[in-house]
Amino acid sequence: MIIRFGYVSHALSLWDCSPAKTLTFTRWKKLEENERKDNLLHVTKQNLEHTLRMIYYNLAHEIYLYRFSSSIVPLATHPEVKWDYRTPFKDLLSEIGDLVKKHHLRTSFHPNQFTLFTSDKKHITENAVGDMAYHYDLLEAMDIADQAVINIHVGGAYGNKVTATERFHENLKLLPLHIKQRMTLENDDKTYTTSETLVICEKEDIPLMFDYHHFMANHDDHEEVENLLPKVFSTWARLKVIPKIHISSPKSEKEYRSHSDYVDLEFLVPLITTLKELNVDVDFMIEAKQKDKAVLQLVEDVARIRGVKRVGGAMIEW
Repeated sequence: MIIRFGYVSHALSLWDCSPAKTLTFTRWKKLEENERKDNLLHVTKQNLEHTLRMIYYNLAHEIYLYRFSSSIVPLATHPEVKWDYRTPFKDLLSEIGDLVKKHHLRTSFHPNQFTLFTSDKKHITENAVGDMAYHYDLLEAMDIADQAVINIHVGGAYGNKVTATERFHENLKLLPLHIKQRMTLENDDKTYTTSETLVICEKEDIPLMFDYHHFMANHDDHEEVENLLPKVFSTWARLKVIPKIHISSPKSEKEYRSHSDYVDLEFLVPLITTLKELNVDVDFMIEAKQKDKAVLQLVEDVARIRGVKRVGGAMIEW
C-alpha cells in the first residue's frame, strides 16, 4: 500500500506566499475607473506567482498533491466585475500547468460552502454553476482540466433531505457536462453522511471524496469504514485515478468538528489500518491548519509505525 500526502493552498514555510490575496468589491468600487483593472492585475499576478513558488516548494519536498486556492483571481465571478484574466496571464497560467504535467502533480480545487445545488433559489444555483465554471476555466487555462478535480459538498438539507436531494439532481442538470465530469462530492460533518453522499454519487456517476474527520463527526450507527470504503473507491473508477481522502483531526473534544493545527496519528490509525487490510493505494489531502508543516510532520509520524517505510518526502509504503 502506498499513501501520498498533500496540503491545501498555502505553504506556511514560505515567507509572504499567500495565493489568496484579495481585492474586495467594496474596495474595487471605490477606485477610479482607470485604477480598477490595474489593481485586479496586480493582485492576480501576485497570487499566480505565489502559486508557482509553492509548486516549486512542493517539488523540492516531493509533495505531489496540492490544492489550488479558489481565490487566485479576485472578483472573477462577481456580476459587476467579471473580467478577462486568462489573456494577460496566459504565459503564467501555462507555466503552472506545464510544471503540474511534467512532474505528475495531482491538483484540485475546493470551492466554498456557498457553491451548492440543493437550494430552491434560482440565483444560488446559477451562482454555483458560475463558480464551477470559473474553477474549470482556470484549469483549462493551465491545460490540466482533463486531470484535476473540483470538489464540493452536496449542500443544505433545508429541513427535508429527501426534497433537497431531489433538487440537487434536478439543479445539477444546469451544470455543463464537461464540468460535471471533473467534479467530486464530499461527505459532511453535519448534514449528509457518507452513505447519503454515496447514493448521490452513484446515481450521478461522481467520485466521492471521503473525509475521515467528517465521517467520525457525522455517521449513522450502521456505517463502518471497512464496509464503506470499497464502495467509495469504486466511484473513482471512471476517472481511472487512485482515490483521494481528506484528512484532519479534531481541535478538541469540545470543538470536535474544528481542524487541529496538526493531525493526531492516534485519531488516524484506525483508518490507516483499515486501508492496509484493504491493500489499496490512496492519496491523503491534509486539511490541518499548519498545512505543509502538518504534512511533513504526519509523514514522519506514520513512518514510525512498525512495517511502514518512508519512500519519499511525502509518501509512505506499508
